[in-house]
Amino acid sequence: MGFRVERDVMVPMRDGVRLAADVWIPDGDPAPTLLVRIPYGKMTFLTLSPTMPGIFGLLDAGYAVVWQDCRGTFASEGEFTAFVDEPDDGVDTIAWVREQPWCDGNVGMYGPSYMGITQWALASRAPDGLKALAPTTTATDLYAHPWYSEGGAMSWHTVWVWNMRMALLDAQRALAAGRGDPQTLRALVGSMAAPQAHLGALPAEQDLLAKHVPWWSDWLAHPDRDSFWQELSVGDRADTVTVPALNVGGWFDVYIGSTARTYTQMKAEAGSAEARDGQRLIIGPWDHISSTGVYHDRRFGLGADPLAADLTGAHVRFFDRWLRGRTDALDGMAPVRIFVMGIDQWRDEQDWPLPDTSYVDYFLDGAGAANTAAGDGVLHTDPASAEATDTFTYDPANPVPSLGGRMLLPAAANAVGPVDQRPAEARDDVLCFTTPVLDEPIEVTGHVSLVLHVASSARDTDFTGKLVDVHPDGRALYLTDGILRVRYRRSLAEPELLEPETVHEITLDLSVTSNVFLPGHRIRLEVSSSNFPRYDRNTNTGAVINTETFDQAVVATNRVLHGPQHPSRLVLPIIRR
Repeated sequence: MGFRVERDVMVPMRDGVRLAADVWIPDGDPAPTLLVRIPYGKMTFLTLSPTMPGIFGLLDAGYAVVWQDCRGTFASEGEFTAFVDEPDDGVDTIAWVREQPWCDGNVGMYGPSYMGITQWALASRAPDGLKALAPTTTATDLYAHPWYSEGGAMSWHTVWVWNMRMALLDAQRALAAGRGDPQTLRALVGSMAAPQAHLGALPAEQDLLAKHVPWWSDWLAHPDRDSFWQELSVGDRADTVTVPALNVGGWFDVYIGSTARTYTQMKAEAGSAEARDGQRLIIGPWDHISSTGVYHDRRFGLGADPLAADLTGAHVRFFDRWLRGRTDALDGMAPVRIFVMGIDQWRDEQDWPLPDTSYVDYFLDGAGAANTAAGDGVLHTDPASAEATDTFTYDPANPVPSLGGRMLLPAAANAVGPVDQRPAEARDDVLCFTTPVLDEPIEVTGHVSLVLHVASSARDTDFTGKLVDVHPDGRALYLTDGILRVRYRRSLAEPELLEPETVHEITLDLSVTSNVFLPGHRIRLEVSSSNFPRYDRNTNTGAVINTETFDQAVVATNRVLHGPQHPSRLVLPIIRR
């Protein structure tokens, strides 16, 4: 099918600001239209993740496509403030699109990350003509994912990298407009080129970000999930969403917890039957940047690639159903499609969590010397028969380094995804609890949690948990993890400090995964108090961490108790088929 492209069409907003859009118009009659709203430059779409549908595939399917620079970015007018203007600007853009002669009045949206955030923000306003969303690797609760976390610690690496990138883009735009400062640009480029020294400073010590990111002080001023974050959360008002969504995520993506929970929440709470019944979920072995399924320490095979999974076809069928009213378009397409690691296969499912999930307790055991993978920490389904306590020291000046996992760096740097954890497991401040070698496969698919009985010398500290697949060759590969800032053990909105040396039962959300632990493998749990720079470091003082400098931090002695009176346990979602 032929098409034409109109570049930098200026779309007026209600306040007079104009936003630039590129419009891809197929030949023929007015077409249903797909909108992407992006703060990273609409001309960059060819370099974005292949988890996005191919634009030419959409044009061939008869869809018009609109890519728009968000307010204050690239060719658009105005000033960019993260999240704030997206709902109103989205509503105004939808209204403009529907007035164009090439649009038949039916509009959908797609795109990953911030482009997904713009979709949910707009959907919460329920504008006329919006019929469906396809948000990829994104969130409806911006506190939980990705800026802070479901455990209250700041997702430090994500926060620093994204804000530094946005400051850099703004500095480049200012220079191009003849009003920028070359010194600012050089400073930001230097920080991005050598990030480790800058990442090592506490949030209050980030002078570049404080100076060049207008919303930085607001984020730091709200470490609790208070009204500031609640008002930004579409998840807190799911009943305002009345359109179905195709949710796409990756097991190693920083947003995966939100992707899975959004599917579940919208199925239960969305504001229309179509929205509730029309939810779809696809999860592959991907991270936020890379979707090849190829990592330094693990390769998931040719079928892991989004091209093999035909994500473009899945998008077209989904939009055909909801923008064109083709009721048979989704015939044969299961509501849930997941890539099961270990056996490295795609599998269709009827719901999430899987209806036949059994939650099985794996109890922590040992004689109190679980420090390092060479220690005596044991993990098994029988309750521990004797009381024991494992003790370690958490020093904010010497945190456990993040080895892969859910980071923003590319997979080629071996800095994200299923990276070998053995260097971390050699540290005394990492407790390791491991099953015996398995003689039969065990599938873990779903939401993983960790219940710990803990005590600390500090008024506040963190506890971390990590699920690891130990291969016969010794590789200990990351699967999923989580953290709890203990002041948030009862509520993310109302922190409560510890009484030192008092035992508390806490629960960590270790997010989601799907993996078959094969015969000859072992299941391992790592417990510590830091995972840096994935999460920020707790200073252990009980004060507001975002206001502290490093010389105020103190060392904490932390304890994990297990046994009949303190049944610390890893709770795994087991699938038996």
